[in-house]
Amino acid sequence: MRTIAEINDKILNKKVIVWTIAELKARISETSITQVAKEVDVITTGTFEPMESSGAIINLGHTDPPMKIRSCWLDGIPAYSGFGAVDLYLGATQIAEDAEESKERGGGHVIEDLIAGKPINLRAVGQVTDCYPRGTFETTITRETINQFYLFNPRNSYQNFIVGVNGGERPLFTYLGPLMPNLGNAVYSNPGAISPLFNDPDLEVIGIGTRIFLGGGIGYVTWEGTQHFPLQKRLANRTPIGPAATLALIGDAKQMQSQWVRGCYFKNYGPSIMLGVGIPLPVLNEKVVANCAIQDQDIVAPVVDFSIPRRVRPTFGLVSYAQLKSGRMKIEGKVVKTAPLSSIYLSHQIALELKNWIKAREFTLTESVAPLPMDTSFLPFLER
Repeated sequence: MRTIAEINDKILNKKVIVWTIAELKARISETSITQVAKEVDVITTGTFEPMESSGAIINLGHTDPPMKIRSCWLDGIPAYSGFGAVDLYLGATQIAEDAEESKERGGGHVIEDLIAGKPINLRAVGQVTDCYPRGTFETTITRETINQFYLFNPRNSYQNFIVGVNGGERPLFTYLGPLMPNLGNAVYSNPGAISPLFNDPDLEVIGIGTRIFLGGGIGYVTWEGTQHFPLQKRLANRTPIGPAATLALIGDAKQMQSQWVRGCYFKNYGPSIMLGVGIPLPVLNEKVVANCAIQDQDIVAPVVDFSIPRRVRPTFGLVSYAQLKSGRMKIEGKVVKTAPLSSIYLSHQIALELKNWIKAREFTLTESVAPLPMDTSFLPFLER
């Protein structure tokens, strides 16, 4: 029906028709998939949720005299310095080594502050060599005073995830937040039918090189994400029944906005980062719209009991996102309150923001340079 080039021509001539994923689903309920496919050119999706496998590459620029950094701290948070002389990688979940420093503040908070333009204290220790004679350095940096500052995230935007519950006798503090004993609550992290990868289940239009909304700036899909597992079991509509595909993402953090990149903290678990990701789906054919027709009642997630301290934990079966979003579900006859870890409201806002960028000619689509693999097995770490 269409090509990326034809859609981009429409964008540049302000003739493009763009709908958010919520608008598309509403329109399908009024007419048909075939009719909708004739009407719309681009569908925008979004999610705002914790994505702890994230971090920032930072190049500081050289000091005078120059130094080869081998240990570095940003506001007391260690940054990895084991490559170029003044290149750093700051992980979102990194915490301070100093016992007096707050363990509630981590790398994600430093990244958020840098994006917001706030000053960050830098302390560095170098390996003294003939070409790098300086041994120590301390200063204050901002995003304007460093060379490169970009997010490079190994694993973002899970296609699906789990629902966490606690069948034990004591509270558990997890990467999903607190889970109350005796099935006191249930927490899910994916925003459901509006989430990007649910609407392209076989990764037919999202690939390596896809341009996206990342943290309020422009980013790209660079590779499959770590723990990418597209061979997850799937329903007849091709959506996975648990954690499946993931994406590795990159984007210039100097363009980003701190409202879409936020450091966060999970009690007794540690710091992380909340990240906004929006992905446009070009309507190249009717199948793209058919994939996007899914509703929350059409997709499911496994309910996992965290009270069992094993890699493979027992489940209480599958539950639909419609049930999760209702605020209550039943587990073995007991009514359990449910709550999302993602912000469903902000996920909608990201899809709307991306739609506005496209309509304003501030964002065009890209052809994938290669597809993401759909035949990758996930090999969990095994103790030896």
